[in-house]
Amino acid sequence: MLQVNLNNYNFNYVENGKGDSLVFVHGSASDYRTWDKQLEYFGKYFHTIAYSRRHHWPNEQIQDNEDYSMAKHVADLEEFLKFIENQPIHLVAHSYGALLCILLAIKKPQLIRTLTLAEPPAVALYVSNTPKPKEILTLLFSKPQLALGIIKFGAKGIAPTTKAFKQNDMDKALDIFGKTTLGVKAFLNLSKSRLEQARSNLFKAELLGSGFLPLDKNKIRNITLPTFLISGENSPKLWQDLLVELNKLIPNSELKIIPEASHIMHEDNVSNYNTTVLSFLKKNTK
Repeated sequence: MLQVNLNNYNFNYVENGKGDSLVFVHGSASDYRTWDKQLEYFGKYFHTIAYSRRHHWPNEQIQDNEDYSMAKHVADLEEFLKFIENQPIHLVAHSYGALLCILLAIKKPQLIRTLTLAEPPAVALYVSNTPKPKEILTLLFSKPQLALGIIKFGAKGIAPTTKAFKQNDMDKALDIFGKTTLGVKAFLNLSKSRLEQARSNLFKAELLGSGFLPLDKNKIRNITLPTFLISGENSPKLWQDLLVELNKLIPNSELKIIPEASHIMHEDNVSNYNTTVLSFLKKNTK
């Protein structure tokens, strides 16, 4: 394990292989260990790097009353890419990490060679962190299925998880958040070690803090990078619906479904995920 200080914070990371650089960006309730089955495989073709984002294991944990700031995470990713290499880098990202990559692609596209994005929860395309009735009504008229998915996710996922966080009931929060995000069956099938990874990276401030940054549809339409959008066949439908919307917005994008996989498709169906992503990367490294 290696370490680098960026933005006055120590980040732990691991690397493997040689060649063009490829950086893995993990999502919520995760750290660089989520990419264990990708680091060596892709290391046969690339210089692969997986880092743990700010506050995530084994980095210094978040302090009481400290915000889990998406803006800081985007700035950290920017500095990490500059540290790794002085030329565009392939980004392979999951969930919250994929949102960070979208925001960085808007801000600094020159740092990125390709984007591989697994189910970014791009709810901010349609509603704010605390959805206003007008936002929901507008979405209900224009995209009723998507609106119902967002309403359900808020009512059955975000609201009760937030309540559990406020009561400092971390086990209940993980149970609700995990089942809503992955699906009940996928969450119940998690191994003991994967559950422990999730517990080590579950932060109250992620829901009780400043929340997601807004997403601008017009700015996303201006992303011209080769973009690979990936969904799990058994993922909650909301994540798939949001991915379809992103596919419509990003001009140079393609979408693939990983069979027999949930939201954490890179862990659920390692072989299919790896070969599918490698095919996209090889196509865009000629």
